[in-house]
Amino acid sequence: MASRTPQDTSRQARIAEMRRAEKTRDRRNKILAITVSTAVVAGLVGFGAWVLIDQKQQEKDAEAARKAPVSGEQDWDVKKLGRNHVDTPVKYEMNPPVGGDHHPRWMNCNGDVYKNPVPEVNAVHSLEHGAVWVTYNEKAAKGDLDKLAETVGKTPYSLMSPVKEQTGAIMLSAWGKQLTVDSATDPRVAQFFTKYVQGSQTPEPGAACTNGLADK
Repeated sequence: MASRTPQDTSRQARIAEMRRAEKTRDRRNKILAITVSTAVVAGLVGFGAWVLIDQKQQEKDAEAARKAPVSGEQDWDVKKLGRNHVDTPVKYEMNPPVGGDHHPRWMNCNGDVYKNPVPEVNAVHSLEHGAVWVTYNEKAAKGDLDKLAETVGKTPYSLMSPVKEQTGAIMLSAWGKQLTVDSATDPRVAQFFTKYVQGSQTPEPGAACTNGLADK
């Protein structure tokens, strides 16, 4: 058998060293890959948990806003107002009305902004369906009316129209509820919408706000 030369021994040593180095790199790469994967998974889990917590908090905040009383609002016992469908004129005890007997056909309230007064008996039917009715007189500033019209226009189950004889410049009505404000920027406006658009006061939640009377 031929004996190994120093060159052969050195070559074998280099090969062995290269293999050891390759194995070390493989182990290091595997450890790095596992570490990165673990960090990514942990990050995704953490982000998912944060999103869930944030969503739950938003739901709690929205629920709290719905339950919180609106400062300065008036409240009527709607059981005494009646809910009959009638074809005859109705005399309401408040202006604008917030409930009572009303016409069988509702006023369209899918974010409808009316330039002219609308029949009260039809608007009251809209309130029964869970709409918020925004009304105003000549005391309201144009800027406020533009802002309110924008809010109503993007809010299903709401409508807006002028009521010349009302006492307040701007009034918001829901079934059995009413609020008077001087400005569209009053934070109670948003609170009233949040609480009463399809709110718990609604006698017929989910009933239509389209295919009714549309007199623009």
